This record gives sequence, structure tokens and C-alpha cells, in this order.
Amino acid sequence: MRKTHPIRRVVLAGAATVSGIVLLLSLKPASDPASASAAGGAAPQQTAAAQESAQGGSSGQAGTVTGDAVQTQYGPVQVRLTVSGGKVTKVEAVQAPSGGRSTEVTNTAVPRLNQAALATQSAEIDAVSGATYTSSGYKQSLQSALDQVEKAPADSGGGGGSAEAAARTVTGEAVKTQYGPVQVRITVSGGKITAAEAVQAPSGGQSTQINGNAVPKLNAAAVAAGSADIDAVSGATYTSNGYKQSLQSALDQAGG
Repeated sequence: MRKTHPIRRVVLAGAATVSGIVLLLSLKPASDPASASAAGGAAPQQTAAAQESAQGGSSGQAGTVTGDAVQTQYGPVQVRLTVSGGKVTKVEAVQAPSGGRSTEVTNTAVPRLNQAALATQSAEIDAVSGATYTSSGYKQSLQSALDQVEKAPADSGGGGGSAEAAARTVTGEAVKTQYGPVQVRITVSGGKITAAEAVQAPSGGQSTQINGNAVPKLNAAAVAAGSADIDAVSGATYTSNGYKQSLQSALDQAGG
């Protein structure tokens, strides 16, 4: 018989081993790496989408609304609200009686009234003991501010065009002048001033006559210009300056 060489045995054994490995690799599904990659990539993509959805559904932009200035026996009371997502998030009195005993009473009563208004989200709040007049004026001004909020279009996020076109009213700061406060309220529709009025202006004596002539001219000028860049009325410099400042603060609130 022919004798087999030892080296040939080693070569044959090695070839058999390599063939076995190749066979095992050929039996492993070729799609595994791709499937693993797809499975690994799907979760992060879903997470990112969920995050974008959550961000897109965030609450609407906050805005401020100022109520009427209500005259009381001890001075005017006026409330301003900050509203976000259809809820009142902040309440403050921009005007309240001051001077002498009134300052002490106001400093005690107003923070309590602010807190109560924020908690109830309405003007149905109790008067503060010892501050009946301030409480009554506060509630009236608060209600007028809430009325403005109800009239304002809801920010649904999807009806941007109709929301911008809807009219809303905005009241500016009450600006103190040498002869008394001046405060302007504007109606805005489609990004333009459609009406302007002075809810406060100096009165009494000659001031009544001056402002009876000046205020209508200032109102007309504000609507025509669509801004606070208007001329002062001759003979009513203080009222005109106060009017323009209050008008500008109203425009700032309206985003213009």
C-alpha cells in the first residue's frame, strides 16, 4: 500500500476546517445586520418626533390686558392681567389710591386682591376688610380686563390668519401729566388701529375745554398714522405728550 505523507494530512484537515467555517457563514441570514441597524435606528427617530410634537404643542404666547381705570372715593384703581394659554398667570394693580392712610391700606389690600384674582380666575372675589372702595374698584377693573380677554380670539395655533384679522382692544398705560392722567385704548384688527379713544384725560376748568378739542384730533391722528408718531395739538402739549406715551404702550402690548 501507498503510504500517506503527514504534510498532506495536515493540508487536508485544514481545508476541511475552512470549508466548515464557510458553510456556517453561508447559513447565517444576510439580513441580520440590516435588521439590527433598522431596529436600532427606529427608536431614536420616534423619540425625536415625539419631542418635536411636544414642542409644537406648547402653550401659546403670553399677552397683557389692562382693565378700565375705575374712579373711587380715594383715587383710581386699574388692573392689568397677563394671560397665557387662556389662563390668567399674573395680576397687578397699575393704579391704586395712594397718599397718607391710602398708601398703607393699598399696600395691604392689593396683594391679597391680586392673589384672589389669580386663584379664582374671575372677578368673583371677596373685598378686603378695611379697603372696601379699593376692593370694589379693583373688581370692576378686573372684570373689564377679563371681558377683553373673552373677546380676544383664542390662539389655537392653526387659524393664524383669522386670529390676526379679529378685532381686539388694548389699553395703554395711564400717563400722569401736570394736569391729570391720560390713558388711551385702541382697537386693533388685521394689525391696524381701527379705533382710538382716551379713557382718561385731564378735566375740570379750562382742561375740559382744551381736551374736548384736542382728544378727538389725537384719536383721528392715531388711527390715520397707525402709530404713536403723531403731532401734538396746539395748546394741549401736556395732554398730547401723555396721549402719545399711553398710545405707544398700547401698541407695544398689541405687538405693534
